[in-house]
Amino acid sequence: MIQELLMAVAGAAAATAVYAGAAARVVKQYERGVVFRFGRLRDEVRPPGFTMILPIAERLHKVNMQIVTMPVPAQEGITRDNVTVRVDAVVYFKVVDAADALVAVEDYRFAVSQMSQTSLRSIIGKSDLDDLLSNREKLNQGLELMLDSPAMGWGVAIDRVEIKDVSLPETMKRSMARQAEADRERRARVINADAELQASKKLAEAAGVMSAQPAALQLRLLQTVMAVSAEKNSTLVLPIPVELLRFLERAAPMPAGAEAVTAPTPAGTEAVTAGPPAAGAEPVAAEPVPPPLGEAYLKGLGDAAEAVEDLTGASVEPSPKTDDTPA
Repeated sequence: MIQELLMAVAGAAAATAVYAGAAARVVKQYERGVVFRFGRLRDEVRPPGFTMILPIAERLHKVNMQIVTMPVPAQEGITRDNVTVRVDAVVYFKVVDAADALVAVEDYRFAVSQMSQTSLRSIIGKSDLDDLLSNREKLNQGLELMLDSPAMGWGVAIDRVEIKDVSLPETMKRSMARQAEADRERRARVINADAELQASKKLAEAAGVMSAQPAALQLRLLQTVMAVSAEKNSTLVLPIPVELLRFLERAAPMPAGAEAVTAPTPAGTEAVTAGPPAAGAEPVAAEPVPPPLGEAYLKGLGDAAEAVEDLTGASVEPSPKTDDTPA
């Protein structure tokens, strides 16, 4: 009797253990449990932790609630400005309603993948090439809205959509490279022209200051000579003002009996001869006398001539003074 009772208790315990093993379930922290009783959805979604179900009558399906990273295969299309491109993207989504993810759609992962590919093709056809290359944030937002509207009915929320890469044909890459090079060259020319304009303005201001003080030009000449001689050059070039040469030429007397010399004249003007007119010839207008030079200008020329003579030595003997030569 006691032995039969012990056997019955042992059998009940074994049956209870088998039932508990078949009914016990563990739902992880990132999962939710959806229970179907005889094929009908139960309203209660099982939270993470230990839970029990009826072994034969109920079925427990676990749904992952983590964010899923799904790459979208590269899609080839033609943009609105008729450029063929290949664009690939990545979609981040997660399940927000475990029951709808199992009941409303057969395979929510496959559905999101196919919808992402079709939406990406649609975005390519509606966008220009410049938008795909430089305005991706706006395209990402538009693509996210296109995916999020149908996905909400599947219990899925689109977290983020990113366009990863845009592949262009080689001919288009070369054309864009030439365009960028031409644009950089244009900017460089504009910058150089602006620099020349600013430098010309400063040089004009400096010339105005030096014209008011002739000694400043002489000091600038000496500074230039010092800068050139500091590099230990064997040749030293000294600039001589053209006005000084013209002044010395006018001051030099013409020897007696010299032939008339025709002075070079600009194109479109008549030459003026220095000798007396021939017999029977019409009188020729004399060369206009240049206006008298100012004292400050003459003083500056004299100082320049003395500086040149001090630096180079007297290589040419000065012409003798005459009554016509100005002091």
